[in-house]
Amino acid sequence: MAKESSFDIVSQVDFSEVTNAITQAMKEIQTRYDFKGSKSDIKLDKEELVLVSDDEYKLSQVKDVLFSKLIKRGVPVKNLDYGKVENASGGTVRQRAKLIQGIDKENAKKINNIIKNSGVKVKSQVQDDQVRVTGKSRDDLQKIIAAIREADLTIDVQFVNYR
Repeated sequence: MAKESSFDIVSQVDFSEVTNAITQAMKEIQTRYDFKGSKSDIKLDKEELVLVSDDEYKLSQVKDVLFSKLIKRGVPVKNLDYGKVENASGGTVRQRAKLIQGIDKENAKKINNIIKNSGVKVKSQVQDDQVRVTGKSRDDLQKIIAAIREADLTIDVQFVNYR
């Protein structure tokens, strides 16, 4: 029982699933009657989504369609950071949404505080954009996972490399 168990807390977005969700959303937008003749579009530009539509109302409809497709594909929508709506060419409006990858320092501190306040004897350390948690008992690690799932974080987290 001397061997320690560990897992990593990460925040990742699968870009192939994002691409599939965009494709499905665009198919739905092209077939919907309320979008007939509109200039609505969704593109993936590096690590950023670019949403374009005729007006702000249609832009919100495009976001709703995209949200539903992302959720069906298992992409965490908490990891979308929307910018403000700006005017684009041709009388359209544009909004950019950055896909957040990795755990920033603020959320890493929150996670460490959750782990310390849980009272479970485990160690946690921040490694670049992830948090590694180690402990002697796998039951303790399960308690930490449950505590972090209940926490209100601004990003979606996954638990990987459970050993």
